[in-house]
Amino acid sequence: IPDESDVILGDLNGRGEGVIGVMSGRSKISLNKGSLIALQSHHDSKYPNMRVCFASSADTPQAERIGRAALKLLEVVPGTTVWDLVVGRDWKGEDINQIGRQPPLSSNKSATHFPILRELTKVRYDRMLFFDDCNWGDHCGMSIVHVPAVY
Repeated sequence: IPDESDVILGDLNGRGEGVIGVMSGRSKISLNKGSLIALQSHHDSKYPNMRVCFASSADTPQAERIGRAALKLLEVVPGTTVWDLVVGRDWKGEDINQIGRQPPLSSNKSATHFPILRELTKVRYDRMLFFDDCNWGDHCGMSIVHVPAVY
């Protein structure tokens, strides 16, 4: 599980130096540039009343722990981690993120993760924005098929 000894420091999109990566074994975990920009805009309150949460189909309990640990280390701006922003600010310390595949979750986020998030957040699907960094499947495309169009 990544910890402070596994961080990679670098430029946070011109906002100063901070944690831009986390090593997990030989793999580097980092935010893609678009995600960092979006989270920095969110940090700056450019989208009032917007809140962020995550749905991940991490495939093992170990991958779940690694993912959560990385979110607690990766920074949006110096001194503010993704976890601080999303769980701390947006959800007042409550972890509503749906990460993993352990029951009641499954590998199909549109069948399990998203309905649970909808229930927890009370946000209709037509008010949610989905984006996906998966390299081997189109979870957003699957969601169009599986997430009900009736709100």
